[in-house]
Amino acid sequence: MSTNPYEALPASAFWKTGVTQENPCLIDGIYKKKFDILPADKIATAGSCFAQHITRQLKQNGYNIMDVEPPPPGLPLSLHQNYGFSMYSARYGNIYTVRQLLQLTQECAHEWSPKNYIWTKNGRYYDALRPAVEPSGCDAPEVVKKLRKCHIEKVQELLMSLDVFIFTLGLTEMWVHRRSGTVFPTAPGVFCGEYDGAIYRFENASFKSILSDFNKFQDTLRKLRNNRPFKILLTVSPVPLTATASGHHVLVATMHSKAVLLSVASQLSNKQSHIDYFPSYEIVTNPRLHSTSFSDNLRSVRPHAAENAMQHFFREHLPVDTLGLAPHEPSNAVGSIDLEAVQCQEEFIELFAQ
Repeated sequence: MSTNPYEALPASAFWKTGVTQENPCLIDGIYKKKFDILPADKIATAGSCFAQHITRQLKQNGYNIMDVEPPPPGLPLSLHQNYGFSMYSARYGNIYTVRQLLQLTQECAHEWSPKNYIWTKNGRYYDALRPAVEPSGCDAPEVVKKLRKCHIEKVQELLMSLDVFIFTLGLTEMWVHRRSGTVFPTAPGVFCGEYDGAIYRFENASFKSILSDFNKFQDTLRKLRNNRPFKILLTVSPVPLTATASGHHVLVATMHSKAVLLSVASQLSNKQSHIDYFPSYEIVTNPRLHSTSFSDNLRSVRPHAAENAMQHFFREHLPVDTLGLAPHEPSNAVGSIDLEAVQCQEEFIELFAQ
């Protein structure tokens, strides 16, 4: 008989043996998959900027990553990211919040339409819901509307076709159009547009509201798919906030945001059998690495740290070519893109730091 309930627990249950004495590049038992991802499964990726690392690693290891908006023939590889191509499974740019994801899905289902989403800068017009995909803007509002209509049709195709959805939770803080509730990936005036406190408001989403938004997203997705099943893999971005409008110190605001998102991901994966959680956040921010996971700005995740996290993933979900199958050929050579280059619209906020 055990003298206490900790006596028979494995090494992974103790900080000394599970973290202090463990190799941070080979953490035993930190991730055990809930379900298989098959070579033929159609995988859609989305989320905050860290999700770009995940997308690339999966493509490089032969997984069937969907790309419903591939770059046009002849566009140099070096310009793909500048125009929002080859980053995710569609050209939606970074989706930082679950509310953004919900509204995009509702738009695809014709249940909701964004308002006040055409912003201007220097006489050019931008889709404020994905402002970086046309870095020079458009000639007229009608062009923005036409491009968005085509984009939504492609995202609808993606949502209806996917087998596995991989989403990286990034932020709790967001800027909202007061009248319509439309949520934007960046604050007005940062990338384009103009800020007016009478038109826009700041919101820091709570655990309860994010959990509700994610379940509403799933409900809408089921309707789009006529209840055909799907799997979800959640991660939480280890990238800190560039800045906060919460009134708290940015370090406190970052810890709050990540704690809430980690709690949401844990709740969803613990309660719903079709949702798994991969601990990329925990692997990258492991104290054993002593901040070596990050560049000098202590925000940008170094490529080797992202690769280390994904190697833990591939110990459970083996690279496709190791299964004796021909690796899936991606629609573009994402593996040739500079791994340091991750597009993060939030970083534009740094330009306003004093």
